[in-house]
Amino acid sequence: MLSGHIGRRVCLQDLPAGSACRICLQDLPAGFPRGRTTGTLDRALDDTRLEDLSQSAMRSYSGVRFMTLIGYHASHEQFAPSELRDLVMLAEQCGFRCAKSSDHFHPWSDRQGHSGHAWSWLGAAMQTSSLPFGIISAPGYRYHPAVLAQAAATCGEMFPGRLWIALGSGEAINEAITGQAWPEKAERNARLAECVDVIRALFAGETVTHRGRVTVIEARLYSRPTVPVPLFGAAVSASTAAFVGEWADGLLTTSGGDIATTREVIAAFRQVAGNDKPVYLQHALSWASTEAEALHQALDQWGPVAAGGEVNWDLRRPSDFDRVARSVGANEINGCLKVSADIGRHVGWLEDLALLGADHIYLHCVGRNQAAFIEAFGGRLSSSGFAGTQGNPHR
Repeated sequence: MLSGHIGRRVCLQDLPAGSACRICLQDLPAGFPRGRTTGTLDRALDDTRLEDLSQSAMRSYSGVRFMTLIGYHASHEQFAPSELRDLVMLAEQCGFRCAKSSDHFHPWSDRQGHSGHAWSWLGAAMQTSSLPFGIISAPGYRYHPAVLAQAAATCGEMFPGRLWIALGSGEAINEAITGQAWPEKAERNARLAECVDVIRALFAGETVTHRGRVTVIEARLYSRPTVPVPLFGAAVSASTAAFVGEWADGLLTTSGGDIATTREVIAAFRQVAGNDKPVYLQHALSWASTEAEALHQALDQWGPVAAGGEVNWDLRRPSDFDRVARSVGANEINGCLKVSADIGRHVGWLEDLALLGADHIYLHCVGRNQAAFIEAFGGRLSSSGFAGTQGNPHR
């Protein structure tokens, strides 16, 4: 297996295929996104042969080869916390190299039937696994930014270098439970920006007083990790990607629909943030033993989320999403996630996403068949080279 620099994409010296030698991590050429390394990388790979490394997951960027890491997305909306913890353990055993957690108060659909507290779960999951983890949360509503900062700092202190958090503007189905008026997107972004400033100041050890869209009075974190937890920005549109590019340590976006949209979101982020920062994808798919079952699982579990537009951010009840699902058919569901019983097709779609320069791709199989999915995909992706890095891959 390959061993990569902590938090960096693994870069391989461009040597002829079949050469038997020590492949050393090296300086990158001019023009390569420098944030993906720290100057000269100081680790080397074990003796190996390039022909033993599948080319399907290796990509070129300015003449340097790299590998995209594949992670497992833990969907709290769909599974009990105890089952989800065990699924993450299985994912690690089967070759997934990182994990990401959703953070819901309600599921999208009554049929999904769960929504454990993600931060309570996260400590247990990180204790029972050695994987690095990410989580997406929305500060400023059900999470006061100081409380969210405390939660992240606590996990970061217990599990150094293994946690990142993506901050987003939220969805009414989770955040409107506080009784606050649910604002339009521009106002939600403004609130998020204030929360980011508060969280960063607390991570830095400052005593924070802030009066604005959120109020914080003399808050200070006494238990903090040595290195602050990275703050990613969550975005599914080019405009939001440009907004988070102003402050985020990296980008978390979605894929599964039109790859052109994903490309536009990444480009918008990089235009503002530069090429130095990592890009993570949450990739929605449905796989089963037959095409019919894969489509059925997609419609049953993810049909309520397939409407698009502002609906996903503004509806407040799972039953409302279930009503939306009545109008969703095969065409609509295929427009927002990849549906196939052929693992080879899924691998091909992932290869296309890797070409966009994604550092991590977190697979969210939306069906109930999680154990079968993990076992089937873990082995296939590992043999394809996607999951061929070990160590701590978070950046």
